[in-house]
Amino acid sequence: MQRTIKTLLGTAALLGLATFAQAQTLNSASEQAERDLKSALTELSETRGTIAAEKIPLIREVSALEDDVRQKSDELNRLRRLRDNSDLGLNRLREQVKAIDAQNEYAAGLLDEFVRSFETRIDYSEVQLYSEAAEEARLAIDDPNLTQAERFSKQIDVIGVALNRLEQLAGGYTFKGKALAPNGDIEDGTYAAFGPTVYFASGESDLAGITFTKLNAAEAAIAIPGEGYSAGIREFISQGEGSIPIDPTLGKALKIEESKDTVAEHIAQGGVVGYVIIGLGLLCMLLAVFKLNEVVGFKTPSTEEVQKVLQQIEAGDKAKALSVASEISGAGGDILRKGIENIDEKRGTLEEILYEKILAVRPKLERFLPFMALTAAAAPLLGLLGTVTGMINTFKLITVFGTGDASNLASGISQALVTTELGLIVAIPSLIIHGLLSRMARQKLGDLEQIAVGFINGVVGARNKDGA
Repeated sequence: MQRTIKTLLGTAALLGLATFAQAQTLNSASEQAERDLKSALTELSETRGTIAAEKIPLIREVSALEDDVRQKSDELNRLRRLRDNSDLGLNRLREQVKAIDAQNEYAAGLLDEFVRSFETRIDYSEVQLYSEAAEEARLAIDDPNLTQAERFSKQIDVIGVALNRLEQLAGGYTFKGKALAPNGDIEDGTYAAFGPTVYFASGESDLAGITFTKLNAAEAAIAIPGEGYSAGIREFISQGEGSIPIDPTLGKALKIEESKDTVAEHIAQGGVVGYVIIGLGLLCMLLAVFKLNEVVGFKTPSTEEVQKVLQQIEAGDKAKALSVASEISGAGGDILRKGIENIDEKRGTLEEILYEKILAVRPKLERFLPFMALTAAAAPLLGLLGTVTGMINTFKLITVFGTGDASNLASGISQALVTTELGLIVAIPSLIIHGLLSRMARQKLGDLEQIAVGFINGVVGARNKDGA
């Protein structure tokens, strides 16, 4: 107990000492803080004085700099406005330049098209007059050494030539030139252009007619409208007056007439395949005529003749029946005679014997008919073969020469289709004739079968009477 009290007293003494020491420390710290505060206030007062002394010059300098910045900003804005105005002007100029270039390109395209098509718009006989100017303009189009103005100048020359031609054409005009005669000779003469038609009178012969364009011909070809117009055409060309023919179709009638082919020329366009089809068709027609005569000439006994034979059989006179059957010609008579010879056979056996005779006749009635059916089926296929072959050749030519002339392409395709036409011309009659002849042959076989059945029924009836 005493020990515990001593311990508590010791502890209290220590706490008292600690509290005293702490109080001393707080007083020292407070005094030091006061001294520091006074020093800081003194320093702050001095700093404020320094700042106040330096602030006025700095404010003046900042004001001067701000004024300078405002001036620079104003100058910058002015320069930007000038730049924007100049950019707007340049953009407008660029747009105007583009618009003018587009107009020039459009005009150049129209001029190029006119130059390239000029010679196709005039009569072929007039090409020799204007070919030089048109050729220069065409060459200028693809010449990289010429300026656009120079190309325009040469193209405008062609337009001037075209305008002069129209002025002359209004009242008609004449010019010298060469022409292709119908016999293939090139003759010198005088042309007269009047409206859409150009007339020609030869200076070397009596040739006078209307010009037209002939495929692959170097000069304009001459079509003779009739001997009665020759004198009038010559008077019109030499004197300006005369009776001349007028073509209201603007040359299409001449082209249609020229495009007409004879039968031999039309067949020749089909080539080897066309000749094969025609040969097959002719052979089929010959066989059809032969077969028609054969089927029509195939005689079958009438009902009255069969009844005469059956009457003799019912009378029991086999020899007389054979005599009557011998008077019947053709396969029908043979069937009746064969039936009389085997009259004593059973019904089934007799039927087989007569059916055998009918089967022997069938090949004769039906021969050549399969060939006609084959012709009807093969002719369109041969025509298709010729068409495909012609189209292949046409496309080969397109590969080599291109498609510059659509009329040549159409001509090649039309020639390729000739074989299809020939194939159908052969196939359709062959099919019809085959059907008719087959029907007639089946009718003849049906008549024979009817005769055989009637004969067998008559024989069986006669046997039944004898048995009764």
